[in-house]
Amino acid sequence: MNEKQLTGNRGEWSEIYVFFKLLAEGELYAADADLKRIPAIYYPILKILRNEISGNWEYRRNGVIRIIRAETQDIVAEISIKEFTQNAEILLGKIKDATTRSFSVPEVEGFMRSVKCEAVKANPSEKRDITIQVHDSKTGFEPILGFSIKSKLGSASTLFNASRSTNFTFKIRNFPENMINTVNNITGRSKIRDRIEKILDMGGSFTFSHIDNETFDLNLKLIDSRLPEIISEFLLNFFKGKGNKMADLLEIIKKENPCGFSLDYNHPFYEYKIKNLLTDIALGMTPTAVWNGFYDATGGIIIVREDGEVLCYHIYNRNEFQDYLLQNTKLETPSSTKHKFGKLYKEKGDLFFKLNLQIRFTS
Repeated sequence: MNEKQLTGNRGEWSEIYVFFKLLAEGELYAADADLKRIPAIYYPILKILRNEISGNWEYRRNGVIRIIRAETQDIVAEISIKEFTQNAEILLGKIKDATTRSFSVPEVEGFMRSVKCEAVKANPSEKRDITIQVHDSKTGFEPILGFSIKSKLGSASTLFNASRSTNFTFKIRNFPENMINTVNNITGRSKIRDRIEKILDMGGSFTFSHIDNETFDLNLKLIDSRLPEIISEFLLNFFKGKGNKMADLLEIIKKENPCGFSLDYNHPFYEYKIKNLLTDIALGMTPTAVWNGFYDATGGIIIVREDGEVLCYHIYNRNEFQDYLLQNTKLETPSSTKHKFGKLYKEKGDLFFKLNLQIRFTS
């Protein structure tokens, strides 16, 4: 009986590439804010853990790669490091050369199955894509850490996915109701921005009202009580066409100071809050699950560079990690039809307009 062929996109195959690559090299290097290796900061890899349909497996690096059944600690196979190196190189080439969104890589499938690797994609409900035990030279500890994997080999990864739960609702004031259909009938590639411009041109104003999903609202307030208001201003400026990069939108907000903070002593109010938001999103916070501040991706983020180098932002190097997130993320416009935003509507005598939050890594 033939086994079902494994398929995935570039990002998903990149997770398998990282698994092969790290076992082959045995070290995970840290990156600076420009995604360059920091030679002095690295974490020796003791083992990688994977949960598969056939069981839970440990991959220990000790001259060879020993595959151990986690429940019994029985060694089921010993594979040479050279085989992991060769298959990592083959997979990297196939990912780079792929011409379709989803594809198979039969050249490595046999090896994957021989090392008990039965799926391409990690559990989508978790932020962590790989679980690694490392030796921490700073503390002497050997923690087991979860990392999220982001690949630059394909299209830019999404950091924060849009849904109807990520809609921000604004109350529209001083707008003639007989022009509602005129605004809503505006179409085209930039229809949301054009609708906002029309509302403003006709004397209307936007006042942030609320986030549609209460759990998401409270998650943001847990990080910082002013975040819903701050993010609403980011969204307005983005959809007005003032910029899309988080760093550029931050500079606009700092000048506008919508929260009225005292800036006499140059406190970085907005930068601090936005960096903390991006960090919590990267390491575990989602809009519809109650956020308790505990990171699922306890180690940080692993980035696969265009040249195939694998580097990490560990939460120990928080400053570099946060700088990278701020400088390499942007807002984008998701489907307004799917997520039900971008139109004027009346509710209990008042006029409203929704905008939606989605954050993606820059390419």
